Amino acid sequence: MPFERSTPYNDLPLLPPAVELETKAVLKQAISTNRVLANLRGLAAQIPNQGVLINSIVLQEARLSSEIENIVTTSDELYRADADADGKTDPHTKEVLRYREALNFGFKELSKRPLTTNLFVDIVRIIKEVEFGIRRIPGTALQNDHKEVVYTPPVGEDVIRAKLANLEQFIHEEDGLDPLVKMAVMHYQFEAIHPFEDGNGRTGRILNLLYLVQCDLLDIPVLFLSRYIIANKAGYYEGLRGVTEHQDWENWILYMLRAVESTAQQTFDQVTRIRALMEQVRERVQKEAFGIYSKDLVEVIFRHPYTKIQFLVDAGIAKRQTASTYLQTLAGLGILRADKHGREMYYINDALFNELVT
Repeated sequence: MPFERSTPYNDLPLLPPAVELETKAVLKQAISTNRVLANLRGLAAQIPNQGVLINSIVLQEARLSSEIENIVTTSDELYRADADADGKTDPHTKEVLRYREALNFGFKELSKRPLTTNLFVDIVRIIKEVEFGIRRIPGTALQNDHKEVVYTPPVGEDVIRAKLANLEQFIHEEDGLDPLVKMAVMHYQFEAIHPFEDGNGRTGRILNLLYLVQCDLLDIPVLFLSRYIIANKAGYYEGLRGVTEHQDWENWILYMLRAVESTAQQTFDQVTRIRALMEQVRERVQKEAFGIYSKDLVEVIFRHPYTKIQFLVDAGIAKRQTASTYLQTLAGLGILRADKHGREMYYINDALFNELVT
């Protein structure tokens, strides 16, 4: 009997799938992907201040992951809003910032508890800023750009909870599967269960990262698949559909492994370039403005592309008037660019900004 896209998929098979997951092609790709991922983990561990990775790079993943769900903001607006404590910005930008908040929350929670349904719920509540629970109301159907139904997820809270419990069991099962293969299976299953009224895609992408951290493949959550998914969107949805309609796990797993490898290499290259930029600036400040030089000052202006006087004060580098002089000096050297927006003066690290948004 052919798969019926408009019928709730309450027959979604439980995990593990009843097929060979680690085919020859999958194992070959997994070896390559694990190698690149290990290189990224090693590089990230060498950075003395990982704030630049956690804060600035994560925001780009937040922006792109939200863009997949048609929640769009600009990098300028995003970084400016992130630099401000008053929270005055547009709703889309606020929602993107909440994605990063949810990721950071999940990352911290991993030290206290494993990946569970309760943690999934906590994460989506932060993203949506709504007291979401497991989906109870029927009528959810996923549509394509032509408003055609392409998938109808399971209905009934008990059904959904049972499938989530099975997913939890699979995640924590000592079954010898390569963790990257398990991540791909986990991601499909979560999206197919579609447990929430909204925010499933972003929650699922956060869970990918948290799972890799839980498996010690990453120490901090700096692997961002959204750029790859946007660039290869058709393949992403074809892969999901292939599993749903034909149990074609191999192509889906290969897609996700290639996504991880490509993204890990891009992030490795980006972090390498940011480290080089920091070193160039450190040498320039030490040489051309030795009186204000400190390692902490250089780290602050690379923690965020939009620096404010308060950032230096909060870091204990200088009091307000002296901090202002420091930033004006860096602007005079062309290392930063002063930009007044409303009442606020920002000092923008254009080299860092351009690196983050490319």
